[in-house]
Amino acid sequence: MEFFHTNLPHLLSGISVGGQYALIAIGYTMVYGILRLINFAHGDVFMVAGLMMVYLSAALPLYITIPLVVLLTALLGFTIEKVAYKPLRNSPRMSVMISAIGVSYLLQNLALYITGGLNQNYPAIPWISDTVTIFGAVTKRVTIITPFLTIALVVALVMFINHTKTGMAMRAVAKDFETSQLMGIKINHIISMTFVVGSLLAGIGSLLYFSNYPGVTPTVGAMPGLKAFVAAVFGGIGSIPGAVIGAFIIGICENIIKGAGLTTFSDAFTFVLLIIILVAKPTGLFGEKATDKV
Repeated sequence: MEFFHTNLPHLLSGISVGGQYALIAIGYTMVYGILRLINFAHGDVFMVAGLMMVYLSAALPLYITIPLVVLLTALLGFTIEKVAYKPLRNSPRMSVMISAIGVSYLLQNLALYITGGLNQNYPAIPWISDTVTIFGAVTKRVTIITPFLTIALVVALVMFINHTKTGMAMRAVAKDFETSQLMGIKINHIISMTFVVGSLLAGIGSLLYFSNYPGVTPTVGAMPGLKAFVAAVFGGIGSIPGAVIGAFIIGICENIIKGAGLTTFSDAFTFVLLIIILVAKPTGLFGEKATDKV
């Protein structure tokens, strides 16, 4: 019982962070599933969402700012795809990857220019940022909300992909890009929609993440972005349930390591896990073995 009380705050925090990583990881896994592209700028989209919240909340009431930030984050994802990736659609994959890295550095340097590199304090969101006590463990309400909201959003997304015309088109494009194009599917529309959905979830993830860790800097998206990417690879990149399960596992293990007093090694654990999964099962937990067409 004492062990439970000692580790409960770390477990709660781990589940919460895992949910936040999951919302970012879905963006990676959806884009990879359709374009076979690792969108390295995705973590920085998450960071920009945090900065937009800081600046917009200073001028507008929160009930307008919150939905506006989520919509603007989706618009940012849409714009990045149109400007940086669409012109390179028929280029070698390496060109698109270099473009993604370029967008990542562009967003970081724009944020550095706007903020002067100073830490920006994220606004406290009423009710969500309030402190609550669960079985004697003191935590923020956002910690309790995050896993439930994450699961609800994932269920809604899976329903959207499985039961709508756009979702069916997404699955077709992910299965066979060229054949989908020949069958009359509007490829550009589907790819834009994928980026919009991924960025929208990253925007919601940023609201939850920065409610717990309220400092926003130009490089703050790098580590959550990398961990979300590892979660996507761990679960099987291209698999949405896999990305979510991977993210929860990484979030929980990371916080238990911190609770054991080994905070220095919590980040290293994530990347050791990546190496192990790539060596032992390169397709991840739920990934399908890719077959090259002759």
